[in-house]
Amino acid sequence: MVKSLIAGGLVLVGLAASIVSWNASGAGSKGDWAAYGGGPDNTHYSALDQINRGNVRQLEVAWTYDTGDVFEGSEMQCNPLVVDGMLYATSPKMRVFALDPATGQERWSFNPAVEPGGGRRSPGRPRNRGVTYWAGERPGEGRVYFAWRNWLYALEARTGRPAPGFGEGGRIDLREGLGREARDLTVGLTTPGVVYRDLLIIGSLVSETLPAAPGHIRAFDLRTGAQRWIFHTIPQPGEFGYETWPKDAWKYIGGANDWAGLTLDEKRGLIFAPTGSATYDFYGANRHGDNLFANSLLCLDAATGKRKWHFQVVRHDLWDRDLPAAPTLVTLRRDGRLIDAVAQITKSGHVFVFERESGRPVFPIEYRKVSTVGVEGERPAETQPLPVLPPPVSRQIMTEEMLTRRTPEAYAWARERFFKLRSVGQFDPPGLQGSIVLPGFDGGPGWGGAAFDRESGMLYLNSNEVPCILKLVERPPAPAAQSGRSIYERSCASCHGRDLQGSPPEFPAVTNLSRKYDEEEMAALIASGSGRMPGFSGLGRTAIRAVTRYLLTGEETAFKSEKSIDPSPLELRYMMDGYPRFLDQDGYPAITPPWGTLNAVDLNNGRIAWQVPLGEHPELVAKGIRDTGSWNYGGPITTAGGLVFIGATNYDKKFRAFDKDNGRLLWEAMLPASGNATPATYLSGGRQYVVIAAGGGKRGGESGGKYVAFALPAGKRK
Repeated sequence: MVKSLIAGGLVLVGLAASIVSWNASGAGSKGDWAAYGGGPDNTHYSALDQINRGNVRQLEVAWTYDTGDVFEGSEMQCNPLVVDGMLYATSPKMRVFALDPATGQERWSFNPAVEPGGGRRSPGRPRNRGVTYWAGERPGEGRVYFAWRNWLYALEARTGRPAPGFGEGGRIDLREGLGREARDLTVGLTTPGVVYRDLLIIGSLVSETLPAAPGHIRAFDLRTGAQRWIFHTIPQPGEFGYETWPKDAWKYIGGANDWAGLTLDEKRGLIFAPTGSATYDFYGANRHGDNLFANSLLCLDAATGKRKWHFQVVRHDLWDRDLPAAPTLVTLRRDGRLIDAVAQITKSGHVFVFERESGRPVFPIEYRKVSTVGVEGERPAETQPLPVLPPPVSRQIMTEEMLTRRTPEAYAWARERFFKLRSVGQFDPPGLQGSIVLPGFDGGPGWGGAAFDRESGMLYLNSNEVPCILKLVERPPAPAAQSGRSIYERSCASCHGRDLQGSPPEFPAVTNLSRKYDEEEMAALIASGSGRMPGFSGLGRTAIRAVTRYLLTGEETAFKSEKSIDPSPLELRYMMDGYPRFLDQDGYPAITPPWGTLNAVDLNNGRIAWQVPLGEHPELVAKGIRDTGSWNYGGPITTAGGLVFIGATNYDKKFRAFDKDNGRLLWEAMLPASGNATPATYLSGGRQYVVIAAGGGKRGGESGGKYVAFALPAGKRK
């Protein structure tokens, strides 16, 4: 007889082959990596120590799995799961598959693009950071959940077939149930959700420009897909925080979404959700006020979705300062007592630490007066919070002394441009002159998140230090005669540039599109949107066809549109002038290194224990310029073996292991493409493996589609 117990989010099944238990670290049974980030607590920690400081140099490739799904500009950001004898992951084209974790041999594969109603291609470059696993209550009931475009799928964990009884045909439409019409808007999911009791709790990916869906947090029934609760991140009349917005903002403002993932305290039944900025990111004349719950860390009752507490990290965000990763549950010693806390990293390089149940700050937080001089129509917040401790892991303001010295020519070029821009530090309201934002739009720390070592109280996080330029331009007025070009310049140029060159890879160039799309495919992509790109079906067929012809052929034929092209009830006068980085004439950051770092923050005392450069540029190394650090995407993991494993570096394609006590490099290996993902470690057949997705594709890097697993040579393990 099978006996099961469901309490406090813990599922125990009486057959040994189906047991999935959670240890104190939240990382699953000792040999599993059963949830995104290692466990519901998102610590990126493993109690495994077979691979350790003493033998890590002996690591070798154990197996490689080629997805075969690489395409130009593709990425693969997945943190694989390993549970109950299977490894679950996704490919660059969003194919979901299961592998034998000891050999990399494929067990099953599911391709949503060829399912009924799925379409034969995935527009744009889909991004996915993993799947969610649910063990079920009975043997064989396990499921894998993932999202593709606007569809949330449930698959049978053993077979990969759509799970019967979940929505229609094993999927539900994420555009439904948001409380306002979102049929023509982008609603997706890049980061997997978390399981609590019989609920799957998720955030969402929505557009960062208007029109955009609201980023409400929701819980769905694991078996049926029925929506069980919703938390409105843009409050509606009568709800807490409603007064921090214009009275009708909930009807038209989008964003304030949790795209970065969620963290669960199973014992307390608490969900911690970080949110991003409200749309439009850089000009808020139609959203005056502090804008709760955008840019906030939310603590919700996991069973009901009711708010327990919140902290808003940025008020009335004008800098795209989304909270970039799910927070980390930590236990630290402070003033002689143990504190169960939650640590939230930010794009600016700060770490906010709060007591889990009350939300009280563990370290002091200051509210600093900031400039309120914005462009016409803007009302910036008067104060912004910053923690006194820990200190930021990234530089906060660019000065003349920081200008690159890579070559005299690079310095002269950077200096000339520097004095044409503003550089006054955090929270300088966007203007027409152009301001240097440091850290840049990618952070600081990013979506890879942090790793926590419960033995020492250390929090490990990687960070970028590449400055960006924030400049507003007046939005072109609506001409008397519309054309594909005029619509593009008003609706698309803020991301892809008036010159069509974009800011790759986040905002790709839109030149030479006729090589990739025919007219029908291009029109469908503009109408439906993809990822950060909103759908523009509201423009009407005539306008969409005009934009399509302009992008494919350069044709600018005038026409009379049957619909308004303005998505907001309040006309936005200003828009972002693309997403330029402050680079020198050769394409390197115009700031002195390091351009990327790996950091250890001691949460017991709020100090940075060590910081080392992360990544190199091979062509600079050939000239004797080493240890520059580089752009890095993806996060670290840490183990009881005394190690911090991280890929992330964008140009050298290396996977590294550091000594977690001092940051000393102990091992490195070349990958077939950059490991812009968070690795996982697990035990299979008594052997410890470390696996990473080598997907590349960031910042002009070569794309890849392979998973590479490393282990000690046979006979060398303990």
